[in-house]
Amino acid sequence: MTEAEPALAVDHLRVAFPTRRGLLVAVRDATFTIERGEILGLVGESGAGKSVTGAAIIGLIDPPGRIVGGEIRIGGRRVDQLPDEAMRRIRGREVGAIFQDPLTSLNPLYTIGRQLIETIRTHRSMSEAAARVAAIALLEDVGISAPARRIDHYPHQFSGGMRQRVVIALALAGEPKLIIADEPTTALDVSIQAQIIELLKRLARHRGVGVLLITHDMGVIGETADRVAVMYAGRLVEIGPVEQIIHHPRHPYSAGLMGSIPSLRDERDRLAQIEGAMPRLNAIPAGCAFHPRCPRASGRCAQEDPGLELREGVGLACWHPLDERATT
Repeated sequence: MTEAEPALAVDHLRVAFPTRRGLLVAVRDATFTIERGEILGLVGESGAGKSVTGAAIIGLIDPPGRIVGGEIRIGGRRVDQLPDEAMRRIRGREVGAIFQDPLTSLNPLYTIGRQLIETIRTHRSMSEAAARVAAIALLEDVGISAPARRIDHYPHQFSGGMRQRVVIALALAGEPKLIIADEPTTALDVSIQAQIIELLKRLARHRGVGVLLITHDMGVIGETADRVAVMYAGRLVEIGPVEQIIHHPRHPYSAGLMGSIPSLRDERDRLAQIEGAMPRLNAIPAGCAFHPRCPRASGRCAQEDPGLELREGVGLACWHPLDERATT
């Protein structure tokens, strides 16, 4: 990876699942980048296509799903067309992954040290003794106390928060420049969530790791991300700096998501809500997919897809953004 290349560049990505009734498109023309040391939050309701986007980047889409269009580049190298064996070498070395449940990422039959050492030696040329030293250093870096002793413990001997720290250490073992973190704090209590958030921020800042943080929790995004990409029905509808999206969203869907965030300073009896539900993949409406739920929708919205206009890292897909008057 050169200094000029972003950690991740996704260009017009399309992911689809073939069925007997036709091709269901789960991700439509997603375009975004993540710079080294940057955390990009990917948010939206369940079914928006967030996890499918993350899975596509690391080459783990469940069959029969597949990438049907666009490009994915990690550190400038195109990876979306690589054969499975080549992509397996990319995973861990170029891109790491952190998932919601750490138990799914850890083998309960092996010590965490064995798992870390095997991962390090798979991706880095090291003796077993040197890999053990590197593994202890990784555990210390992610906040595991007494790492030289705990490296020989099994996953069940760690709390949920400590297991997630071990998973983060595993994701870093190959020294990747990109990490896909899919709901990494959802299964943790609030105090542990805050610790994991601080850890991700520190790792991005000090190691120069780009992070795609996939979550439905806007509170986590507000505390962690540098920029936010909002996804609806497989399409990115708004992308920009976290402060702008949270405090001054322009897309009506983004505004609805932000309005659902509780605040200690908020004296409202009820939080705002978005009427209706996310459309199924086989029933995505024509035009702007959000128009049946949008209070600003016009006839044009039902007929024409606005597309995402991306200018200098800020993008919007809306015919009637919130700083303009809606027209019919």
